[in-house]
Amino acid sequence: MKSFLAIGFIWLGCAVAWMVLGSTLLARSGDSSSALDGEVHLLWGPPMQQSPPRAVWRQLQKRKHKVTTYSPQGQPIEQEVEREEDVAVPISLERSDISARIDLQHRQKGLLWFATYGVDFRASYGFQNLSGAAQVVELHFPLGTNNAVYDGFAVERVDGTPVEVAIANGEASWQDDFKAGERRDYAVRYRSRGTSSWRYELTAGTGQVRNFHLALDTNFAEINFPAGTVSPTRHAARSGLWHGEWAFFSLVANQPIGLELPQRVNPGPLAARITFFAPVGLLFFFFVVANFAAIRGRVMHPLNYFFLGAAFFAFHLLFAYLVDHLALVPSFLIAAQVSILLVVTYARLFVGWRFAVREMGIAQFVYLVLFSFSFFWPGFTGLAITVGAVLTLAVMMQVTGRVKLLQSAR
Repeated sequence: MKSFLAIGFIWLGCAVAWMVLGSTLLARSGDSSSALDGEVHLLWGPPMQQSPPRAVWRQLQKRKHKVTTYSPQGQPIEQEVEREEDVAVPISLERSDISARIDLQHRQKGLLWFATYGVDFRASYGFQNLSGAAQVVELHFPLGTNNAVYDGFAVERVDGTPVEVAIANGEASWQDDFKAGERRDYAVRYRSRGTSSWRYELTAGTGQVRNFHLALDTNFAEINFPAGTVSPTRHAARSGLWHGEWAFFSLVANQPIGLELPQRVNPGPLAARITFFAPVGLLFFFFVVANFAAIRGRVMHPLNYFFLGAAFFAFHLLFAYLVDHLALVPSFLIAAQVSILLVVTYARLFVGWRFAVREMGIAQFVYLVLFSFSFFWPGFTGLAITVGAVLTLAVMMQVTGRVKLLQSAR
């Protein structure tokens, strides 16, 4: 009984050590994330959000305003004053034909991977003057204001004539003369870059979109649409590429079109999750080894369990700091080999090579290496560990049950 209590105390001490190591990894990853996010945005720009252009013409309108004056005695006097104001009258966007290509490239900084991308944007927009008179129209195309870079930015008329634009206050602006009822089309193109996600705002707030078409191509097939975005009209993935289209004749909406880029497994958070789960793997290992030791007649001192737990901890400690300098999988394999080598070469001193390699080495491979490796596939970790636990129960029931039968037969 004292031996079981000692083994339990050793397991508890190892669990506390893993909790400390896991918390340290989370703190390092969190500090790195907050610091590196800003660095990556400075290098590659923040998540891009493109809005459609707008067009207005201006007219003077008389409007009444209430003005408060004061009498010589200090009494307030309210009066209505008529003033002329310069009012912007919007021209509706009648057609949008957009094509965009997003090229993903994951980049690592510290313990974290970031999804960076380049975007090639081309669009054709059509405006129509329905005011009933010729107008001088101001057109504005929104641009990013936070670490935004636009290469090859150009605006052209439908016949290919370049348009002189002025860049100020986060938008490109130009003027054109529209006859009454005249429709004009403009082509806009640029190359830019960003991180994490790309969005296109259909309207500012709730509005109507007419004759809209957006074709989006990516160099990756793993697509995720953020919540609150408009799903594509049709899409298809083939040979690691993806193509999607949004086509609307007349749509009233306030949701954007959006795309989240696939993320690679980040070493820091992954190492923290594996570390926090380590006590479960060690508990399985102690349970299996103790049963096999009893069956095979091997005597193990609680101090032996302490060093076995320390060898388990060595895997997580080595893995946590190797990922700072090596790729994820090589770091995992090196840490696993070192830990198994520590356990087997130590255990052969008191249980022999055969028991150390067969029972203890295989048990460590299953409950340390395979259980930890299951975290590389989010969504399947729980199932993999559950299957391992059920199989462990089945094997130990068969092995211990047989031993009891033999003893009773004697």
